Amino acid sequence: MRAAFWLLTLFAIAVATALVAGNNQAVVTIFWPPHRIDVSFNLMVLLLAGFFLVLYVALRALSAVVSLPLAARAWRAQQKERAMYGALMDALAHQLAGRYIRAARSAQTALAQEASLAQTAALSGQAGGHSASRSSQLQALAHLLVAESAQSLQNRALRDKHLQLALQSTLPRHAQEVREGVQLRAARWALDDRDASAGLDWLAQLPQGAGRRTLALRLKLKAARQLRQTVQALETARLLAKHRAFSPAAAQSMVRGLALELLASAHDPAQLQQAWLSLDDSERDMPEVVVHAASRLSALHGDVALARTWLLRVWERAMQPQSDISDGLRIKLIGVLESGADSLDAAWLARIEAAQMGRPRDANVQYLAGMAFLSRQLWGKATQLLSQSVSSLQDAALQRNAWRALAVLAEQRDDPEAAAHAYKRAASL
Repeated sequence: MRAAFWLLTLFAIAVATALVAGNNQAVVTIFWPPHRIDVSFNLMVLLLAGFFLVLYVALRALSAVVSLPLAARAWRAQQKERAMYGALMDALAHQLAGRYIRAARSAQTALAQEASLAQTAALSGQAGGHSASRSSQLQALAHLLVAESAQSLQNRALRDKHLQLALQSTLPRHAQEVREGVQLRAARWALDDRDASAGLDWLAQLPQGAGRRTLALRLKLKAARQLRQTVQALETARLLAKHRAFSPAAAQSMVRGLALELLASAHDPAQLQQAWLSLDDSERDMPEVVVHAASRLSALHGDVALARTWLLRVWERAMQPQSDISDGLRIKLIGVLESGADSLDAAWLARIEAAQMGRPRDANVQYLAGMAFLSRQLWGKATQLLSQSVSSLQDAALQRNAWRALAVLAEQRDDPEAAAHAYKRAASL
């Protein structure tokens, strides 16, 4: 369609020219004393058009000849710039391929090309082939590649040298993003060297927004764990979970592990209660965290009633027929309740008895009920439940305690043979 329009336009121009010039009888007279020259108007128009065309071509040719040195200089600068970027790409490719010596050489070649390009531009008094922002970014990236290669080769002196050069190259405002990347890389290198304090110092130099990025939070979490700063590590893990840096299962596992570590670091009941209150509601609902907190409080000779209050969060869930709580955790829960069996109130005794009736074939629950009845001096029920559960218990500690309790019950009913047999079985475990 466009070609058809062009063809119609040409035909229109030709028709207009024929109409105007075909019957044009005008004459142009040029007086050049003592001469007189008569020329048709059409010829004069053609001569003038030809003159201006020749003049235009001559001016363009003269301009091309004058600008030839500048074009040659620009061509050489372009070749240097291409070589510079090619060397930088080679350095990156070698770095990814694990060829660290070649990567460092290629990056240094890129730096040499950039320096030559900048020197040429300075001598000519013209701007270089690339802007100042691109120049600073390229220098920083090249120095960073050399430092990364030196880190992989355990050459810390060369690494630190090019790290400082990379930071100096990112001083302008337009290189802020690259500077943040260099600082994050330096923090990671410090953590690889097991220098968590230096890693945190590098992270502290980041702007507030950059410090909350996922990569920065990952590095901060690793540094806090190396320094055993459990509180800071737990807060960082919560932020990472909120940012969905991990899968839900992995995030829950990490937070749970840090919460357990925080509770284990308490050395007295007051510290333990403070650590418990510092946890989120979702963390205090984790069965492993609840049972560990109660067990730790019992081990520190804290308030047993408070420990049982914490255990209420998971008791009903653990005693359900299709409970998702593991047998190991249920055994630990039973152990915590058993340690405070002497102070069990009527409400807890009713809960344990109801659980035993709801799970009549669960040896662990039978054992707990038997020990609870034993603490209340209900010898008959205690003997019945412990006798039924002792052979089915899988945990050696619970089985040993059950045999010892049966020995005590046998002594209560003046049965020395049964007591001796029970003591013997307990000793064998």
